[in-house]
Amino acid sequence: MNNLAMRIGGRDAASGDGRTYDKRNPFTGEIVARVPDAGPLDAVAAVGAASAAFREWSKTPPGKRRAVLWKAADLLEARAPEVAKTMTMETGSTFGWGMFNTFFAANMLREAASATTQITGEVIPSDIPGNIALAVRQPVGVVLGIAPWNAPMILGVRAVAMPLACGNTVVLKASEECPQTHRIIGEVLEQAGLPAGAINVLTTSRDGAAPVVDALIADPRVRRVNFTGSTHVGKIIAVKCAQYLKPVLLELGGKAPLVVLDDADLDEAAAAANFGAFMHQGQICMSTERLVVQKAVVQPFIEKLVAKAQNLKVGDPADQATQIGSLVSERSVARLHELIKDATNRGARIVTGGEATGTLFKPTVIDRVTPEMRIYREETFGPVVIVLPVQDDEEAIRTANDTEYGLSASVFSQNIDRAYAVAQRIESGICHINGPTVADEPQMPFGGTKESGYGRFGGKAGIAEFTELRWITLQTGHRHYPI
Repeated sequence: MNNLAMRIGGRDAASGDGRTYDKRNPFTGEIVARVPDAGPLDAVAAVGAASAAFREWSKTPPGKRRAVLWKAADLLEARAPEVAKTMTMETGSTFGWGMFNTFFAANMLREAASATTQITGEVIPSDIPGNIALAVRQPVGVVLGIAPWNAPMILGVRAVAMPLACGNTVVLKASEECPQTHRIIGEVLEQAGLPAGAINVLTTSRDGAAPVVDALIADPRVRRVNFTGSTHVGKIIAVKCAQYLKPVLLELGGKAPLVVLDDADLDEAAAAANFGAFMHQGQICMSTERLVVQKAVVQPFIEKLVAKAQNLKVGDPADQATQIGSLVSERSVARLHELIKDATNRGARIVTGGEATGTLFKPTVIDRVTPEMRIYREETFGPVVIVLPVQDDEEAIRTANDTEYGLSASVFSQNIDRAYAVAQRIESGICHINGPTVADEPQMPFGGTKESGYGRFGGKAGIAEFTELRWITLQTGHRHYPI
């Protein structure tokens, strides 16, 4: 068992009152770490350290900021096997998911590094003689990042990389499910040369998180908030930020549809659905949860998907041959059973799967699902996907949009004009044609609509989120005033 410490002001720190909680491996039940359970005073200390570091980091030239972030990426990649092992112990993810997380997160750091010289402004023509009007983007101050457990290295790095590239300092509120993984982010950035206090990592128990987040949001030195997680918690955070007129970027839940039109390449569609629904046990915000399939091809499509799902290797996440590892908790298993039981009691049919051994849940395909069933609307966040037959393109669009969520979607058709026409009408922040719903690139504007949140991570959109746009004028020569 590892005795973990937080990072505040460049130093290891216990919680102010000495409280801890035990983090267990969800698959084995073993305690993997004893973790500080921070309180509101620890939150204030972390913000204070970030605020003090802002004076130096915000004035650091872009080339130096770029070098620090690039070096952090190299350091993170070098620790990839360690990160993958840590993620497996903390969240039950497979070794492959951990390795992918690490290398993708390293590239996010590199993308953020390249953005340091892309924080541009513009000269705006002024009607006042001799007046030069500038629109200038400047760092805002302390940024609070709240990251989840499901893609902990990717989403933890995403919460801090662009804010740091823009000259801000950060407080990362680690997920209670992966405190060691999130601490590594702070370690590599500090080792790369980030000034002490420019990144601070706070850990809390599940029960202790709310008062700490309340204190962080309430602190006037925190100028921006970004949160990735459930829609339920995201709404709470949005309300709290609104109380302080504090801008917040929210990337929340999803119920992604994969639409299969009757002229689709069914082999490609089934491969994308298998990947999108079952990768990382379906515990991805973009996971394919609804298969909207035109009736002319629904049976052959289901057969192809089921054949793929049944061949996936479910087992010990520490075994590198495992493709489907553990769910993050027994709570997740119980919730999936509840949703499936409600659906089958109302007439749904389990085509394959539906069974669990401990926290291992078999890839599951369910058809004959109707809108009255909970599983039709609620995010499963597990390896479960439902099939919704539709007659034509119009019904496909209506069904795809019949959800409170709007993060990711995809459309399969060999007629690109037809697919694009459907994609344009799907209400989601992201839509892929002839590709899976699960996809990300560091430079892309990533985010959702409706109850999947608002704001965008990535690329120029991310720069806009984490800078203040200011109007600054330079008056040259004499200026006439009316009085």
